[in-house]
Amino acid sequence: MTQSFIDFLAASPSAFHAAANVAERLEDTGFSRSVSLDDDAHAPGGHYIERDGAVVAWWVPEGAHPRFRVVGSHTDSPGFMAKPDPDVVREGCRQVAVEVYGGPILASWFDRDLTFAGRVVTADRTEHLVNTGPVARVPNLAIHLYRGDVPEIDRQVHTQPILGVDRPLLELAAASAGVDAGDIVAHELVTADAQRGKVLGDLLSAGRLDNLTSVWASLEALLAAKDDAEDILVLAAFNHEEVGSASTAGAGGPLLERVLTRVASGFGDPAAIIADSIQVSADAAHAVHPNYPGKHDPTHHPLLNRGPVLKINANQRYASNAATEAEWIIACRAAGVPVQTFVGNNAVPCGSTIGPISSTRLGLPTVDVGVPLLSMHSARELCGVDDMDYFARALTAFYAGAR
Repeated sequence: MTQSFIDFLAASPSAFHAAANVAERLEDTGFSRSVSLDDDAHAPGGHYIERDGAVVAWWVPEGAHPRFRVVGSHTDSPGFMAKPDPDVVREGCRQVAVEVYGGPILASWFDRDLTFAGRVVTADRTEHLVNTGPVARVPNLAIHLYRGDVPEIDRQVHTQPILGVDRPLLELAAASAGVDAGDIVAHELVTADAQRGKVLGDLLSAGRLDNLTSVWASLEALLAAKDDAEDILVLAAFNHEEVGSASTAGAGGPLLERVLTRVASGFGDPAAIIADSIQVSADAAHAVHPNYPGKHDPTHHPLLNRGPVLKINANQRYASNAATEAEWIIACRAAGVPVQTFVGNNAVPCGSTIGPISSTRLGLPTVDVGVPLLSMHSARELCGVDDMDYFARALTAFYAGAR
């Protein structure tokens, strides 16, 4: 399973690649693409929609119970996005003008071999996936030229990557896509660490663990649980979570609502069916950092390789409540998987997820969970090998309606 996940990471340097890879796997296992959410949306079998770096898939069993079991995650990760006119030359170096995407740990992106990946749209309105391979680097300033442990990083001035070849980025993107550079009329290209994931004993070091850990585990769980399912199973992997989810492909957009409403209409009142359903919001969780334990709640210490983390916040930064928490704990017990709990330190800000967004929009009871990580939002993050197996098993039990 670990090697399968590493392969998935390597093939998914952008949200668009991740969604396309999920779609390809669904096709290979008998799911059919839905273009218009027509009257067959509630027909038995597997269906999916892929759109703008997001993918929603659903499995309708024969004689399905009119109830959804949803696992929501996201395909995007923090980093840098190429600006519309990305070609810059300074001090004899060809560079790429980039905009900060989300909340990356800026210093972690320096001195790494970077690929640019995403999509380009040509004049015939065709979309093409792009992965340039390692072509760029953001070099650090030599220590002799500053004083202190870390040089100050100006987000505009100091984060522009240097290209290692004397060709503009869009020429490299065109070569990757197999099109002429002059035919590209628009692009969405993000940076990704070009190094493959590596197993370090019982740990996994890789980029984009937040949140491809959840995308991959939810896909594995859906495929493992579908043949014995009684409820309608849904995988929702959204784009743009790292920048607030407010897009047509994000959790704040209409995509999941349209799917659930359309499918539910074949069984009864959509609002009532959705209210009686349940969602797991699957997103990376914070493991306790051994060098900074004071940043964590003193009585809740999620650890690597000790199981998936149930995330709770009294101020609704997570959507978990007692009823949905119980559902998750029961699923973990049925799968023989240990479960941990994260609660924030009162003196430390708390992040959020798609959970409160989609739960509020849809009236869908939700629990927030995830694989514990160190170095979250770094160019290269760290998780436990065992936790990936635990998470896939727990999500499979959730989909199966564990009792």
